[in-house]
Amino acid sequence: MYINKVFLAVLLGLISVTARAGLPIQHWQSASGAQVYFVENHDLPILDVSVNFSAGSSFDTRDKAGTAAMTQGMLALGAGGLSDDRIAGKFAELGAQLGGDFDPDRAGLKLRTLSSERERSQAVGLFATVLQQPDFPAAVLEREKARTIAGLREAATQPESISAKAFSAALYGSHPYGNDEAVEPETVEKISRDDLAVFYRAHYTRHGAIVAVIGDLTRSQAEQLAEQLTAKLADGPAAAAIPPLPLPLQPVEKRIPHPAAQSHILLGYPGIKRIDPDYFPLYVGNYILGGGGFVSRLTEEVREKRGLAYSVYSYFMPMREAGPFQIGLQTKREQTGQALALVRDTLKKFVKDGPAAQELKAAKDNLTGGFALRLDSNAKVLDYLEVIGFYSLPLTWLDDYVGSVNKVTVAQIKDAFARRIKPDNMVTVVVGSDAK
Repeated sequence: MYINKVFLAVLLGLISVTARAGLPIQHWQSASGAQVYFVENHDLPILDVSVNFSAGSSFDTRDKAGTAAMTQGMLALGAGGLSDDRIAGKFAELGAQLGGDFDPDRAGLKLRTLSSERERSQAVGLFATVLQQPDFPAAVLEREKARTIAGLREAATQPESISAKAFSAALYGSHPYGNDEAVEPETVEKISRDDLAVFYRAHYTRHGAIVAVIGDLTRSQAEQLAEQLTAKLADGPAAAAIPPLPLPLQPVEKRIPHPAAQSHILLGYPGIKRIDPDYFPLYVGNYILGGGGFVSRLTEEVREKRGLAYSVYSYFMPMREAGPFQIGLQTKREQTGQALALVRDTLKKFVKDGPAAQELKAAKDNLTGGFALRLDSNAKVLDYLEVIGFYSLPLTWLDDYVGSVNKVTVAQIKDAFARRIKPDNMVTVVVGSDAK
Protein backbone atom coordinates (compact mmCIF):
# COMPACT_ATOMS: atom_id res chain seq x y z
CA MET A 1 0.00 0.00 0.00
CA TYR A 2 2.84 2.39 0.83
CA ILE A 3 4.42 1.84 -2.59
CA ASN A 4 1.13 2.66 -4.32
CA LYS A 5 0.74 5.94 -2.44
CA VAL A 6 4.30 7.07 -3.13
CA PHE A 7 4.08 6.05 -6.80
CA LEU A 8 0.84 7.96 -7.33
CA ALA A 9 2.19 11.01 -5.49
CA VAL A 10 5.17 11.09 -7.83
CA LEU A 11 2.95 10.69 -10.87
CA LEU A 12 0.75 13.56 -9.78
CA GLY A 13 3.71 15.88 -10.11
CA LEU A 14 4.48 14.84 -13.69
CA ILE A 15 3.12 16.19 -16.94
CA SER A 16 0.86 13.41 -18.13
CA VAL A 17 -0.59 14.84 -21.33
CA THR A 18 1.86 16.29 -23.80
CA ALA A 19 0.91 19.37 -25.80
CA ARG A 20 -0.44 18.14 -29.10
CA ALA A 21 -2.33 19.40 -32.10
CA GLY A 22 -5.66 17.73 -31.72
CA LEU A 23 -7.27 16.04 -28.75
CA PRO A 24 -9.23 12.95 -29.86
CA ILE A 25 -12.39 13.15 -27.75
CA GLN A 26 -14.70 10.17 -28.10
CA HIS A 27 -18.38 10.57 -27.20
CA TRP A 28 -21.24 8.14 -26.81
CA GLN A 29 -24.37 7.46 -24.79
CA SER A 30 -24.05 4.55 -22.40
CA ALA A 31 -26.65 1.81 -22.11
CA SER A 32 -27.80 3.49 -18.90
CA GLY A 33 -28.48 6.74 -20.78
CA ALA A 34 -25.48 8.72 -19.51
CA GLN A 35 -23.43 10.90 -21.87
CA VAL A 36 -19.77 9.84 -21.93
CA TYR A 37 -16.71 11.84 -23.06
CA PHE A 38 -13.44 9.91 -23.27
CA VAL A 39 -9.79 10.62 -24.12
CA GLU A 40 -7.53 7.58 -24.28
CA ASN A 41 -4.03 8.34 -23.02
CA HIS A 42 -1.48 5.71 -22.02
CA ASP A 43 1.39 8.08 -21.22
CA LEU A 44 1.12 7.27 -17.52
CA PRO A 45 -0.72 4.54 -15.57
CA ILE A 46 -3.36 6.93 -14.25
CA LEU A 47 -7.13 7.18 -14.68
CA ASP A 48 -9.16 10.36 -14.09
CA VAL A 49 -12.94 10.18 -14.16
CA SER A 50 -15.79 12.48 -13.15
CA VAL A 51 -19.57 12.27 -13.11
CA ASN A 52 -21.58 15.51 -13.11
CA PHE A 53 -25.28 16.31 -12.91
CA SER A 54 -27.60 19.31 -13.22
CA ALA A 55 -27.67 19.57 -9.45
CA GLY A 56 -26.06 22.89 -8.56
CA SER A 57 -27.31 25.61 -6.25
CA SER A 58 -29.73 27.00 -8.86
CA PHE A 59 -31.93 23.95 -8.16
CA ASP A 60 -32.31 24.80 -4.48
CA THR A 61 -35.42 26.29 -2.93
CA ARG A 62 -34.89 29.59 -1.09
CA ASP A 63 -36.33 28.37 2.22
CA LYS A 64 -33.81 25.51 2.37
CA ALA A 65 -30.96 27.06 0.41
CA GLY A 66 -27.87 24.92 0.85
CA THR A 67 -29.58 21.60 0.15
CA ALA A 68 -27.83 21.11 -3.19
CA ALA A 69 -24.36 21.72 -1.72
CA MET A 70 -25.10 19.57 1.30
CA THR A 71 -26.28 16.71 -0.92
CA GLN A 72 -23.09 16.80 -2.98
CA GLY A 73 -20.92 17.14 0.10
CA MET A 74 -22.57 14.19 1.86
CA LEU A 75 -22.17 11.68 -0.97
CA ALA A 76 -18.80 10.43 0.27
CA LEU A 77 -19.66 10.72 3.97
CA GLY A 78 -21.48 7.42 4.19
CA ALA A 79 -22.52 5.08 1.37
CA GLY A 80 -23.44 1.43 0.93
CA GLY A 81 -23.22 0.89 4.67
CA LEU A 82 -19.66 2.25 4.85
CA SER A 83 -18.83 5.10 7.21
CA ASP A 84 -17.14 8.28 6.07
CA ASP A 85 -13.93 7.22 7.82
CA ARG A 86 -14.00 3.82 6.14
CA ILE A 87 -14.59 5.37 2.69
CA ALA A 88 -11.73 7.84 3.15
CA GLY A 89 -9.49 5.09 4.49
CA LYS A 90 -10.13 2.76 1.57
CA PHE A 91 -9.39 5.46 -0.99
CA ALA A 92 -6.18 6.29 0.88
CA GLU A 93 -5.14 2.64 0.98
CA LEU A 94 -5.50 2.49 -2.79
CA GLY A 95 -3.58 5.72 -3.31
CA ALA A 96 -6.70 7.20 -4.93
CA GLN A 97 -8.01 10.74 -4.63
CA LEU A 98 -11.65 11.83 -4.49
CA GLY A 99 -12.73 15.35 -5.44
CA GLY A 100 -15.79 17.17 -6.67
CA ASP A 101 -17.42 19.96 -8.63
CA PHE A 102 -20.11 22.35 -7.44
CA ASP A 103 -21.47 25.61 -8.83
CA PRO A 104 -24.88 27.09 -9.67
CA ASP A 105 -25.28 24.77 -12.69
CA ARG A 106 -23.74 21.45 -11.75
CA ALA A 107 -22.60 19.12 -9.03
CA GLY A 108 -20.62 15.92 -9.10
CA LEU A 109 -17.62 13.91 -8.00
CA LYS A 110 -14.29 13.00 -9.57
CA LEU A 111 -11.76 10.24 -8.98
CA ARG A 112 -8.05 9.88 -9.70
CA THR A 113 -6.54 6.42 -9.37
CA LEU A 114 -3.80 4.18 -10.69
CA SER A 115 -4.93 2.27 -13.76
CA SER A 116 -3.47 -1.07 -12.71
CA GLU A 117 -6.22 -3.68 -12.49
CA ARG A 118 -6.32 -4.13 -8.73
CA GLU A 119 -6.22 -0.46 -7.78
CA ARG A 120 -8.53 0.62 -10.58
CA SER A 121 -11.21 -1.99 -9.98
CA GLN A 122 -11.35 -1.36 -6.24
CA ALA A 123 -11.24 2.44 -6.52
CA VAL A 124 -13.87 2.55 -9.26
CA GLY A 125 -16.05 0.09 -7.34
CA LEU A 126 -15.93 2.29 -4.25
CA PHE A 127 -16.55 5.38 -6.39
CA ALA A 128 -19.64 3.69 -7.84
CA THR A 129 -20.91 2.95 -4.34
CA VAL A 130 -20.45 6.57 -3.30
CA LEU A 131 -22.27 7.85 -6.38
CA GLN A 132 -25.13 5.34 -6.40
CA GLN A 133 -25.72 4.32 -2.78
CA PRO A 134 -25.33 7.37 -0.51
CA ASP A 135 -26.69 6.81 2.99
CA PHE A 136 -26.86 10.43 4.17
CA PRO A 137 -26.31 9.39 7.81
CA ALA A 138 -28.33 11.58 10.18
CA ALA A 139 -25.51 12.03 12.67
CA VAL A 140 -23.06 13.06 9.95
CA LEU A 141 -25.63 15.47 8.53
CA GLU A 142 -25.94 17.22 11.89
CA ARG A 143 -22.17 17.47 12.10
CA GLU A 144 -21.91 18.92 8.59
CA LYS A 145 -24.74 21.35 9.22
CA ALA A 146 -22.97 22.62 12.33
CA ARG A 147 -19.72 22.98 10.41
CA THR A 148 -21.45 24.81 7.55
CA ILE A 149 -23.29 27.16 9.90
CA ALA A 150 -20.05 28.01 11.71
CA GLY A 151 -18.43 28.74 8.35
CA LEU A 152 -21.31 30.97 7.30
CA ARG A 153 -21.11 32.96 10.52
CA GLU A 154 -17.38 33.42 10.12
CA ALA A 155 -17.80 34.45 6.46
CA ALA A 156 -20.38 37.04 7.50
CA THR A 157 -17.57 38.95 9.22
CA GLN A 158 -15.15 38.92 6.28
CA PRO A 159 -15.28 41.77 3.73
CA GLU A 160 -14.48 39.46 0.78
CA SER A 161 -17.42 37.19 1.62
CA ILE A 162 -19.74 40.08 2.43
CA SER A 163 -19.02 41.79 -0.89
CA ALA A 164 -19.41 38.60 -2.93
CA LYS A 165 -22.72 37.76 -1.28
CA ALA A 166 -24.09 41.29 -1.69
CA PHE A 167 -22.92 41.44 -5.31
CA SER A 168 -24.63 38.18 -6.26
CA ALA A 169 -27.82 39.17 -4.47
CA ALA A 170 -27.88 42.54 -6.26
CA LEU A 171 -27.10 41.05 -9.67
CA TYR A 172 -29.41 38.03 -9.54
CA GLY A 173 -32.16 38.96 -7.11
CA SER A 174 -34.77 36.20 -7.09
CA HIS A 175 -33.26 34.40 -10.10
CA PRO A 176 -32.06 30.84 -9.31
CA TYR A 177 -28.44 31.92 -9.74
CA GLY A 178 -28.95 33.96 -6.58
CA ASN A 179 -29.74 30.85 -4.52
CA ASP A 180 -26.15 30.36 -3.46
CA GLU A 181 -26.16 33.72 -1.73
CA ALA A 182 -29.45 32.89 -0.02
CA VAL A 183 -27.71 30.24 2.08
CA GLU A 184 -27.93 31.33 5.72
CA PRO A 185 -27.61 29.53 9.07
CA GLU A 186 -31.41 29.47 9.25
CA THR A 187 -31.85 27.78 5.86
CA VAL A 188 -29.15 25.20 6.58
CA GLU A 189 -30.66 24.40 9.96
CA LYS A 190 -33.92 23.41 8.24
CA ILE A 191 -32.31 20.79 5.97
CA SER A 192 -33.26 17.23 6.85
CA ARG A 193 -32.04 13.84 5.70
CA ASP A 194 -35.26 13.44 3.72
CA ASP A 195 -34.51 16.69 1.88
CA LEU A 196 -31.16 15.31 0.77
CA ALA A 197 -32.67 12.00 -0.32
CA VAL A 198 -35.40 13.72 -2.33
CA PHE A 199 -32.94 16.10 -3.98
CA TYR A 200 -30.59 13.23 -4.80
CA ARG A 201 -33.29 11.10 -6.45
CA ALA A 202 -34.55 14.06 -8.47
CA HIS A 203 -31.21 15.32 -9.77
CA TYR A 204 -28.65 12.52 -9.66
CA THR A 205 -30.24 10.50 -12.45
CA ARG A 206 -28.58 8.26 -15.00
CA HIS A 207 -30.07 10.12 -17.96
CA GLY A 208 -28.73 13.37 -16.53
CA ALA A 209 -25.23 12.05 -15.85
CA ILE A 210 -22.23 13.45 -17.75
CA VAL A 211 -19.27 11.08 -17.46
CA ALA A 212 -15.80 12.37 -18.37
CA VAL A 213 -12.88 9.95 -18.57
CA ILE A 214 -9.22 10.36 -19.47
CA GLY A 215 -6.29 8.07 -18.95
CA ASP A 216 -4.81 4.63 -19.30
CA LEU A 217 -7.95 2.84 -20.46
CA THR A 218 -9.26 1.37 -23.71
CA ARG A 219 -12.58 2.36 -25.27
CA SER A 220 -14.09 -0.96 -24.22
CA GLN A 221 -12.93 -0.49 -20.64
CA ALA A 222 -14.25 3.08 -20.62
CA GLU A 223 -17.66 1.85 -21.77
CA GLN A 224 -17.77 -0.68 -18.94
CA LEU A 225 -16.63 1.93 -16.43
CA ALA A 226 -19.30 4.45 -17.45
CA GLU A 227 -22.00 1.80 -17.16
CA GLN A 228 -20.72 0.69 -13.75
CA LEU A 229 -20.85 4.25 -12.44
CA THR A 230 -24.36 5.12 -13.68
CA ALA A 231 -26.49 1.99 -14.19
CA LYS A 232 -27.92 2.03 -10.66
CA LEU A 233 -28.77 5.74 -10.58
CA ALA A 234 -32.42 6.76 -10.54
CA ASP A 235 -34.32 6.97 -13.81
CA GLY A 236 -35.66 10.50 -13.56
CA PRO A 237 -36.66 13.22 -16.04
CA ALA A 238 -34.27 15.84 -17.36
CA ALA A 239 -33.62 18.81 -15.09
CA ALA A 240 -35.86 21.81 -15.52
CA ALA A 241 -34.45 24.65 -17.61
CA ILE A 242 -33.00 27.66 -15.80
CA PRO A 243 -34.93 30.82 -16.73
CA PRO A 244 -33.17 33.66 -18.58
CA LEU A 245 -31.80 36.48 -16.47
CA PRO A 246 -33.40 39.90 -17.03
CA LEU A 247 -30.91 42.70 -17.70
CA PRO A 248 -30.67 45.58 -15.19
CA LEU A 249 -32.54 48.63 -16.48
CA GLN A 250 -30.88 51.03 -14.07
CA PRO A 251 -27.72 51.07 -11.93
CA VAL A 252 -27.69 49.46 -8.49
CA GLU A 253 -25.16 50.57 -5.88
CA LYS A 254 -24.83 49.17 -2.39
CA ARG A 255 -22.37 50.41 0.25
CA ILE A 256 -21.83 48.29 3.34
CA PRO A 257 -19.92 49.64 6.37
CA HIS A 258 -17.03 47.52 7.64
CA PRO A 259 -13.96 48.31 9.79
CA ALA A 260 -11.53 46.84 7.22
CA ALA A 261 -8.59 49.08 6.33
CA GLN A 262 -9.40 48.73 2.65
CA SER A 263 -12.60 49.03 0.67
CA HIS A 264 -13.60 45.95 -1.31
CA ILE A 265 -15.19 46.97 -4.61
CA LEU A 266 -17.12 44.78 -7.04
CA LEU A 267 -18.84 45.95 -10.23
CA GLY A 268 -20.72 43.76 -12.64
CA TYR A 269 -23.37 43.02 -15.20
CA PRO A 270 -24.99 39.86 -16.59
CA GLY A 271 -22.43 38.32 -18.93
CA ILE A 272 -22.77 35.38 -21.30
CA LYS A 273 -23.90 31.80 -21.60
CA ARG A 274 -21.36 29.04 -22.11
CA ILE A 275 -22.64 28.64 -25.66
CA ASP A 276 -22.71 32.18 -27.04
CA PRO A 277 -21.76 33.62 -30.45
CA ASP A 278 -19.99 36.48 -28.68
CA TYR A 279 -17.90 34.18 -26.50
CA PHE A 280 -14.51 34.65 -28.17
CA PRO A 281 -14.78 38.41 -28.87
CA LEU A 282 -15.74 38.98 -25.22
CA TYR A 283 -13.13 36.52 -23.94
CA VAL A 284 -10.28 38.06 -25.90
CA GLY A 285 -11.53 41.59 -25.20
CA ASN A 286 -11.70 40.94 -21.49
CA TYR A 287 -8.10 39.71 -21.50
CA ILE A 288 -7.17 43.18 -22.73
CA LEU A 289 -9.50 44.96 -20.32
CA GLY A 290 -8.76 43.20 -17.05
CA GLY A 291 -8.14 39.49 -17.51
CA GLY A 292 -4.50 39.69 -18.55
CA GLY A 293 -3.02 40.58 -15.19
CA PHE A 294 -0.21 43.11 -15.41
CA VAL A 295 -0.75 43.67 -19.14
CA SER A 296 -4.41 44.68 -18.84
CA ARG A 297 -5.92 48.15 -19.23
CA LEU A 298 -7.34 48.20 -15.72
CA THR A 299 -4.01 47.28 -14.15
CA GLU A 300 -2.22 49.93 -16.21
CA GLU A 301 -4.66 52.67 -15.25
CA VAL A 302 -5.46 51.77 -11.65
CA ARG A 303 -2.21 50.24 -10.37
CA GLU A 304 0.69 51.29 -12.58
CA LYS A 305 -0.22 54.90 -13.30
CA ARG A 306 -1.92 55.86 -10.03
CA GLY A 307 -1.12 53.21 -7.42
CA LEU A 308 -4.74 52.96 -6.28
CA ALA A 309 -4.78 49.17 -5.91
CA TYR A 310 -2.33 46.31 -5.79
CA SER A 311 -4.55 44.17 -7.98
CA VAL A 312 -7.58 44.82 -10.19
CA TYR A 313 -9.23 42.26 -12.44
CA SER A 314 -12.20 41.54 -14.65
CA TYR A 315 -13.70 38.28 -15.90
CA PHE A 316 -16.67 36.63 -17.56
CA MET A 317 -18.04 33.47 -15.95
CA PRO A 318 -20.13 31.79 -18.67
CA MET A 319 -22.80 29.41 -17.41
CA ARG A 320 -25.96 27.74 -18.73
CA GLU A 321 -27.65 31.15 -18.54
CA ALA A 322 -25.82 34.47 -18.29
CA GLY A 323 -23.07 34.21 -15.70
CA PRO A 324 -21.58 37.37 -14.25
CA PHE A 325 -19.20 39.83 -15.84
CA GLN A 326 -17.30 41.18 -12.83
CA ILE A 327 -14.62 43.75 -12.04
CA GLY A 328 -12.99 43.65 -8.62
CA LEU A 329 -10.35 45.51 -6.61
CA GLN A 330 -9.37 46.63 -3.12
CA THR A 331 -8.19 50.12 -2.27
CA LYS A 332 -7.58 52.37 0.75
CA ARG A 333 -10.82 53.61 2.24
CA GLU A 334 -10.00 57.25 1.51
CA GLN A 335 -9.32 56.39 -2.16
CA THR A 336 -12.59 54.60 -2.76
CA GLY A 337 -14.28 57.33 -4.76
CA GLN A 338 -11.23 58.00 -6.92
CA ALA A 339 -10.61 54.33 -7.66
CA LEU A 340 -14.26 53.60 -8.44
CA ALA A 341 -14.50 56.59 -10.78
CA LEU A 342 -11.34 55.52 -12.59
CA VAL A 343 -12.54 51.94 -13.06
CA ARG A 344 -15.85 53.14 -14.44
CA ASP A 345 -14.14 55.58 -16.78
CA THR A 346 -11.72 52.91 -18.04
CA LEU A 347 -14.60 50.51 -18.71
CA LYS A 348 -16.65 53.15 -20.52
CA LYS A 349 -13.75 54.04 -22.78
CA PHE A 350 -13.11 50.40 -23.58
CA VAL A 351 -16.76 49.72 -24.39
CA LYS A 352 -16.93 52.88 -26.53
CA ASP A 353 -13.64 52.60 -28.42
CA GLY A 354 -12.59 48.96 -28.15
CA PRO A 355 -8.94 47.88 -27.97
CA ALA A 356 -6.02 49.12 -30.02
CA ALA A 357 -4.63 46.84 -32.73
CA GLN A 358 -1.38 46.29 -30.84
CA GLU A 359 -3.30 45.33 -27.69
CA LEU A 360 -5.24 42.74 -29.64
CA LYS A 361 -2.09 41.25 -31.14
CA ALA A 362 -0.44 40.99 -27.74
CA ALA A 363 -3.56 39.36 -26.27
CA LYS A 364 -3.74 36.80 -29.07
CA ASP A 365 -0.06 35.97 -28.68
CA ASN A 366 -0.47 35.42 -24.94
CA LEU A 367 -3.70 33.43 -25.16
CA THR A 368 -2.60 31.14 -27.96
CA GLY A 369 1.00 30.84 -26.80
CA GLY A 370 -0.04 29.69 -23.34
CA PHE A 371 -2.86 27.40 -24.43
CA ALA A 372 -0.75 24.23 -24.46
CA LEU A 373 -0.22 24.65 -20.71
CA ARG A 374 -3.97 24.30 -20.25
CA LEU A 375 -3.76 20.75 -21.59
CA ASP A 376 -0.53 19.59 -19.97
CA SER A 377 -2.09 17.21 -17.45
CA ASN A 378 -4.89 14.68 -17.27
CA ALA A 379 -6.62 16.70 -14.58
CA LYS A 380 -6.75 19.83 -16.75
CA VAL A 381 -8.09 17.89 -19.73
CA LEU A 382 -10.71 16.28 -17.49
CA ASP A 383 -11.97 19.73 -16.49
CA TYR A 384 -12.40 20.63 -20.16
CA LEU A 385 -14.14 17.33 -20.91
CA GLU A 386 -16.62 18.10 -18.12
CA VAL A 387 -17.42 21.53 -19.56
CA ILE A 388 -17.65 20.25 -23.14
CA GLY A 389 -20.01 17.50 -22.04
CA PHE A 390 -22.15 19.42 -19.60
CA TYR A 391 -22.70 22.39 -21.90
CA SER A 392 -22.85 20.36 -25.13
CA LEU A 393 -19.95 22.20 -26.73
CA PRO A 394 -18.52 20.88 -30.03
CA LEU A 395 -16.09 17.99 -29.59
CA THR A 396 -13.58 20.08 -31.56
CA TRP A 397 -13.82 23.04 -29.16
CA LEU A 398 -10.27 22.56 -27.85
CA ASP A 399 -8.89 21.91 -31.33
CA ASP A 400 -10.60 25.06 -32.60
CA TYR A 401 -9.52 27.29 -29.70
CA VAL A 402 -6.39 28.82 -31.25
CA GLY A 403 -8.15 29.49 -34.55
CA SER A 404 -11.15 31.00 -32.78
CA VAL A 405 -8.93 33.38 -30.82
CA ASN A 406 -6.93 34.37 -33.87
CA LYS A 407 -10.07 35.18 -35.86
CA VAL A 408 -11.22 37.85 -33.37
CA THR A 409 -11.00 41.42 -34.70
CA VAL A 410 -10.98 44.83 -33.03
CA ALA A 411 -14.37 45.54 -34.60
CA GLN A 412 -15.87 42.32 -33.18
CA ILE A 413 -14.65 43.13 -29.66
CA LYS A 414 -15.97 46.68 -29.84
CA ASP A 415 -19.33 45.49 -31.19
CA ALA A 416 -19.73 42.69 -28.63
CA PHE A 417 -18.88 44.86 -25.62
CA ALA A 418 -21.13 47.66 -26.84
CA ARG A 419 -24.08 45.29 -27.16
CA ARG A 420 -23.50 43.16 -24.07
CA ILE A 421 -22.04 45.43 -21.37
CA LYS A 422 -23.86 48.58 -20.22
CA PRO A 423 -21.54 50.59 -17.93
CA ASP A 424 -24.32 52.97 -16.89
CA ASN A 425 -26.48 50.09 -15.61
CA MET A 426 -23.85 48.22 -13.62
CA VAL A 427 -24.32 46.64 -10.20
CA THR A 428 -21.79 48.09 -7.73
CA VAL A 429 -20.99 46.88 -4.21
CA VAL A 430 -18.53 48.61 -1.88
CA VAL A 431 -17.70 47.08 1.50
CA GLY A 432 -15.63 49.04 3.98
CA SER A 433 -15.94 52.56 2.65
CA ASP A 434 -17.18 55.50 4.71
CA ALA A 435 -18.08 57.35 1.49
CA LYS A 436 -21.75 58.00 0.86
